[in-house]
Amino acid sequence: MSELSQLSPQPLWDIFAKICSIPHPSYHEEALATHIVQWAQEKELHVERDQVGNILIRKPASKGLENRKAVVLQAHLDMVPQKNNDTVHDFTKDPISPYVDGEWVTAQGTTLGADNGIGLASALAVLADDNVKHGPLEVLLTMTEEAGMDGAFGLQPGWLQADILINTDSEEEGEIYMGCAGGIDFTTTLALTREAVPAHYKTLKLVIKGLKGGHSGCDIHLGLGNANKLLARFLVAHTQELGLKLLDFQGGTLRNAIPREGHVIVAIPADKAAQLTQLKDNYLDILKNEYAIVEKNLTVLLEEVETDIQALTDDCQNRFISLLNSTPNGVIRMSDVIKGVVETSLNVGVVAMEQDKVNIICLIRSLIDSGKSYIIGMLSSLAKLSNAEISAKGDYPGWQPDASSPVMHLVSETYQQLFDKTPNIMVIHAGLECGLFKKPYPDMDMVSIGPTITGAHSPDEQVHIKSVGQYWQLLTAILKAIPEKA
Repeated sequence: MSELSQLSPQPLWDIFAKICSIPHPSYHEEALATHIVQWAQEKELHVERDQVGNILIRKPASKGLENRKAVVLQAHLDMVPQKNNDTVHDFTKDPISPYVDGEWVTAQGTTLGADNGIGLASALAVLADDNVKHGPLEVLLTMTEEAGMDGAFGLQPGWLQADILINTDSEEEGEIYMGCAGGIDFTTTLALTREAVPAHYKTLKLVIKGLKGGHSGCDIHLGLGNANKLLARFLVAHTQELGLKLLDFQGGTLRNAIPREGHVIVAIPADKAAQLTQLKDNYLDILKNEYAIVEKNLTVLLEEVETDIQALTDDCQNRFISLLNSTPNGVIRMSDVIKGVVETSLNVGVVAMEQDKVNIICLIRSLIDSGKSYIIGMLSSLAKLSNAEISAKGDYPGWQPDASSPVMHLVSETYQQLFDKTPNIMVIHAGLECGLFKKPYPDMDMVSIGPTITGAHSPDEQVHIKSVGQYWQLLTAILKAIPEKA
């Protein structure tokens, strides 16, 4: 942690280091929440929690700024728990181990939690630093954003007193976000029938690993490999010629993270083992050629395993492989309105096979509701052809851009003055909580900013040190420049 203490702004980095020391993956944020409540009480700040666990902290205005519009700084408490396969780490018990790597801060073998830990740290640093000038201030910290936006869904009208909300969950310095995609979780469930593995068959595990993974919204346009789709592609190509029997398929761990690793357990006639090894090597060469630029650490492994899992019956196996292989993945459509921004996408995030069923879990995102409906229709049609069941849940709205937003223009002007360059006004293809906040607070003026974070939702996550300083400069200057109430 001492490394981070050497960085500037020191109060922000010290608070971030403390956040890293307290486990806080989605659904396990309570220890961090309790710490923050106690911290606020020690500073004699007003603090309370609502029925879903969200935290609200209030701090009076700096002297002379009492008549400014009230602002709420907003961040979420949880982080995405992803680790490399060879990293031993229990996210519910073990602290994150951040370290400085040149111009960046990253973590040892796991996600860093800069998403949204840096934003959270900045909000607390504002509360802690009486040198930061601001009007009436609130800090809203929401529960379980990464796994379903539970806190934002549960936010009640009348709790917040602010006129302006600054969301701290963006991930690119120099960009100001005024809109975001909505999303919905979609699960296809196929019932499985099994039979004994034939005699004289050999059981092997085929593993794809070393993919970058990443954020299923912000990184979906980068053409990264999806372990689930790459395994399905191999099975479609070679099942028949190998006389292959599928026993198990496991890929990905979160619907909002592009899956980096996956494996299948298969049984094949013993005399086909050498052929499978050759096909595996050929496939690796194909993938290395196709993904030469974006997936430099991709590998495909094959190893013998012993298992008592039964094989899928031929009809069941064919339906599953065909279903997964034909399930769309990635960018479906780019926006015509906002150039360079993805309009509609989906991520085949998790394939989890059990004894009697397999779940294919996708996260659909779109800037427009009809885009979500379009993909739901496609996936529903595939399920019907496969005799599979479907479930859609957790539908959340996008954040409709408002080009006339006063706070957006204030942030843009402040950025221009500070750094002598024009920021990009953007819409992000990811789920920010602002769209949900608009329901209980339809008149609140909102904007989203943040430092540069790359590799979010993957163990490659890192935050750019210089950009954190620039973000802090911007945030504190905005707070000082908030206009008076009308």
